[in-house]
Amino acid sequence: MAQPKGVDWTVIILTCQYKDSVEVFQRELEVRQKREQIPAGTLVLAVEDPETRVGSGGATLNALLVAAEHLSARAGFTVITSDVLHSARILILHMGRDFPFDDCGRAFTCLPVENPQAPVEAVVCNLDCLLDIMSYRLGPGSPPGVWVCSTDMLLSVPPNPGISWDGFRGARVIAFPGTTAYARNHGVYLTDSQGFVLDIYYQGTEADIQQCARPDGRVPLVSGVAFFSVETAEHLLATHVSPPLDACTYMGLDSGARPVQLSLFFDILLCMARNVSREDFLVGWPLEVGQGDADVAGYLQGARAKLWRELRDQPLTMAYVPDGSYNYLTSSASEFLHSLTFPEAPGAQVVHSQVEEPQLLGAGSSVVSCLLQGSVRLDPGSVLQHCHLQRRGTGTYLNMSWSEFFQKTGIRNWDLWDPDTPPVERCLLSARLFPVLHPSRALGPRDMLWMLDPQEEGGEALWAWRASWRLSWEQLQPCLDRAATLASRRDLFFRQALHKARHVLEAQQDLSLRPLIWAAVREGCPGPLLATLDQVAAGTGDPGVAARALACVADVLGCWAEGRGGLRSGPAANPEWIRPFSYLECGDLARGVEALAQERDKWLSRPALLVRAARHYEGAGQILVRQAVMSAQHFVSTEPVELPAPGEWVVAECPARVDFSGGWSDTPPLAYELGGAVVGLAVRVDGRRPIGARARRILEPDLWLAVGPRQDEMAMKIVCRSLDDLQDYCQPHAPGALLKAAFICAGIVSVHSKLPLSEQLMSTFGGGFELHTWSELPHGSGLGTSSILAGTALAALQRAAGRMMDTEALIHAVLHLEQVLTTGGGWQDQVGGLMPGIKVGRSRAQLPLKVEVEEITVPEGFVQILNDHLLLVYTGKTRLARNLLQDVLRSWYARLPAVVQNAYSLVRHAEQCVEAFRQGSLPLLGQCLTLYWEQKKLMAPGSEPLAVRRMMDVLAPHVHGQSLAGAGGGGFLYLLTKEARQKEAVEAVLAKTEGLGNYSVHLVEVDTQGLSLHLLGSETST
Repeated sequence: MAQPKGVDWTVIILTCQYKDSVEVFQRELEVRQKREQIPAGTLVLAVEDPETRVGSGGATLNALLVAAEHLSARAGFTVITSDVLHSARILILHMGRDFPFDDCGRAFTCLPVENPQAPVEAVVCNLDCLLDIMSYRLGPGSPPGVWVCSTDMLLSVPPNPGISWDGFRGARVIAFPGTTAYARNHGVYLTDSQGFVLDIYYQGTEADIQQCARPDGRVPLVSGVAFFSVETAEHLLATHVSPPLDACTYMGLDSGARPVQLSLFFDILLCMARNVSREDFLVGWPLEVGQGDADVAGYLQGARAKLWRELRDQPLTMAYVPDGSYNYLTSSASEFLHSLTFPEAPGAQVVHSQVEEPQLLGAGSSVVSCLLQGSVRLDPGSVLQHCHLQRRGTGTYLNMSWSEFFQKTGIRNWDLWDPDTPPVERCLLSARLFPVLHPSRALGPRDMLWMLDPQEEGGEALWAWRASWRLSWEQLQPCLDRAATLASRRDLFFRQALHKARHVLEAQQDLSLRPLIWAAVREGCPGPLLATLDQVAAGTGDPGVAARALACVADVLGCWAEGRGGLRSGPAANPEWIRPFSYLECGDLARGVEALAQERDKWLSRPALLVRAARHYEGAGQILVRQAVMSAQHFVSTEPVELPAPGEWVVAECPARVDFSGGWSDTPPLAYELGGAVVGLAVRVDGRRPIGARARRILEPDLWLAVGPRQDEMAMKIVCRSLDDLQDYCQPHAPGALLKAAFICAGIVSVHSKLPLSEQLMSTFGGGFELHTWSELPHGSGLGTSSILAGTALAALQRAAGRMMDTEALIHAVLHLEQVLTTGGGWQDQVGGLMPGIKVGRSRAQLPLKVEVEEITVPEGFVQILNDHLLLVYTGKTRLARNLLQDVLRSWYARLPAVVQNAYSLVRHAEQCVEAFRQGSLPLLGQCLTLYWEQKKLMAPGSEPLAVRRMMDVLAPHVHGQSLAGAGGGGFLYLLTKEARQKEAVEAVLAKTEGLGNYSVHLVEVDTQGLSLHLLGSETST
């Protein structure tokens, strides 16, 4: 499903309290822009708060100033102007203070959720969820202005929160429902019946909270999300030049102003609340600042007075989201664990992690971005993030109570906490566990690892630990290298991702690796992924797994080019790639993959080369598919019959085919990886069987080929006198390639023999052969012409050579021939045309590839009813099936979720179509056709030209259903009309429609004969 249109942000700013974090978080914003989470044209900025304790209000004003400054410069101004805000959509995200449970703050706290629709695979952190909520839930529909969002909470917002922006002006706060008990330690809004905010209470009295209660007993919680209209944002921006508010910004501090702290909600927004008086506002004390001396109070009073003058006249309204939820990320470990675990779940939530023994993970626990190898056990309700653990044996890692820890290590509580530290505050966060400086030597990992086995160190490690200057985790947090932390997380994510890629391929799972490929490419580390894919391809004994791994390599190269190297589909026969291809052709997979990788390294320097290399990797994959499909030869056999006399023609004729359901599921590798089912009809067009071939023996030791109309004198003639003349049999566009491949697949000629062509022919047959094929259908008709033509050519040749092949063997022989010809393709065309009447073909998800055909029994007289209601319309558009085929195979190998789901649906609905035929129901068959066409378009986007869409629209009122034949893209359109014998009526409807081009309407009827084969007397060939 496509992502709904979100807000096209002009600027997104992430504020942070540490100067050394700005570059780190700037990169994180840019990474998200590369992942398409942020629009490409959005200006992204990480902005340092002017002071560490500037408050949410000061951080907002400073961020707004920075945004206006950048937009003014972009617009060519030399000074800051608020005019740039008039059409701007600005999002300010506040990082807030340190968070004890994540080194990088609440914004980068990872959540146990996964977005399967994301184009780029990545761990989801709170910042990502809030970006999604602001862009696709809360932001859409709002006018230009400034959104402000804290990142210190977890939000849940329904897809349509029901916020009206009609007649909006001023500022607006977003509130979520909460209990009165929760509100006692939080902020709540008091509003009137029109939604205007009257007051904002923080840790209010029971009476205050009850005033705010809604009819359902819940109260509107302060959520940390607010919106300022352009007018209000201009008023707020104007304060940056007025003391003491100028000290909230970097400009004021750079000018020597005394720092000031402001709260967004209890300073900036509170002054707009209707019930708040000026006197009460001026003497109030911001919650974020804490109590201080009278001098500070006077300074803040001056700042509040300026805010009152600028913002008091701006209306403040509240939008309440009753179906949403709000959860503040407190410093309570139990509350944090509760927010990331699933108490009612029977198992663990495993996200972006590879776990060798998932049964050891406790119920309700969550595992995010971890690589757990061996018997790693996790207790119920636990949270594990960013860990690579290898468990061998029965060891533990500090999983003990303080009393047990003291007993085993010899450490005492006075080593960790001051004597006056209250027992309730003696916890892991405040324990001085971590040595950072020793008086006589450098410290290393062993100065912490000794705690794993204290007895082994004999007490020396304890004395060294005690002699060191130690800090608690709480003390270490401000000193953390956040760039290194995020880099370590990213490294671990990709390490587990490589394990995932290997497992998905080797276990043949229907999971797409495309998002992971994009992640590797856009974050600059495709090399390890390519190496893993090489290892999978070389090490597997399954050609299907190897082919998919090579297709994934092609995907990496194609994504790496980022759309700048040309079309993905194209030729794949560059001489430089012959050596690796030859290894694959000979079945030496390991050497073939190694040679491919060696050649690949020469093609990585620019996008055009990357795309060409991707085409050759797809070509390499097709070699493996071809070898898999060749297994169909197992079901090809012939019986000797009397050899016709030289000059005696063997004529094979066939109907065309119309596919009613299931097409694409017959195409390798889908046919043997998923299993296929296709419902098809053998049909005559305008009363004729349009496809045929004839063959005869000749005295000359040559091969005479003719391709074209049935009238011999108009056919294209080719004479092959040597094996060199046959070498282009595997080049589909070469003249007579199909006929040459037919001679090879029929076993009449061996191109690899040391004997010349003439000797091969004379020794076995006493002369050569003449083969003529024809089709009365236009090129790219969609009616299965080329495969059926291959079937008629093989049938005629085999009979002329004194052999007979039954239809089942012939179906598999055509599969083999099309692989030799390198066109690929499935089995539905030859099943549809060679077998008579109405039938369903099926293949199982296994090799060797075997096709089984079942005739569908319909009610008596229904075939005639079908003939009266079935019409063909030639659209005048030529179908380009080869590119469509390449695109479909690429999507299948990528296991794009929509394509996988659609492929399963094709098989399932083919069986429903069988039932509709058995019932003899035209309306049900019409529904099958309509659904089938939608499935084809999903499988191969671009298969419906505009002229065809126009034609189908005008015909829709007159038909039960309609679909383009075959892969679509042009060719024939077939209709199941509501009324009988509607050829003239359809022609009249189309004649009134402009812009349809050179179309034509044709009668069609079910053919009950299928392939016919008969001998004729000799005649002279010209």
